[in-house]
Amino acid sequence: MVVLNRIYTKTGDGGETRLASGEPVSKTDPRVEAYGAVDELNAVLGLARLHSGQNDRIDAMLGRIQNELFDLGADLATPHTPAPKWEALRILDGQVERLEAEIDWMNESLKALDSFILPGGSALSAHLHLARTVCRRAERDVIRGIEAGRDLSPVALRYLNRLSDHLFVAARRANANGADDVKWVPGGTR
Repeated sequence: MVVLNRIYTKTGDGGETRLASGEPVSKTDPRVEAYGAVDELNAVLGLARLHSGQNDRIDAMLGRIQNELFDLGADLATPHTPAPKWEALRILDGQVERLEAEIDWMNESLKALDSFILPGGSALSAHLHLARTVCRRAERDVIRGIEAGRDLSPVALRYLNRLSDHLFVAARRANANGADDVKWVPGGTR
């Protein structure tokens, strides 16, 4: 269990923070950028859940995902090498597979897409689309971290990739199974 007795530590006043390993790094380190974007995504999902109303199953999925995003943040904040002296919290393949199963379940009742979808329709759908875009940024941040030589988990990357798809399908489901989707009309405002 995490115990926080004091919220401010002043250790970040010089632009640095510490990873879970205790290693000091810049607050602009790609690893920190990645778990910062995941934290932002979690906050956006909290806003989305304020609009989940009668969508109990979507709300339950989002609640579980919020918890998993904290796990993901811990994963991203903990270097693989050198191996930590404790059992590090890591995202698992089973969590990615659960997202895939939920996508398949949500997609069963949706009308086939015949256009790109604009964020909107219901408040829940709009917030889920916002979450999807933040998720894509978090995914890009993880990729940048990997490209910069940080040992970030490929399972974490797959989780974010699948989660953005999950959020897109959930946004459509929140729009009366796609009936209230706002469709893009190419060149419609010329």
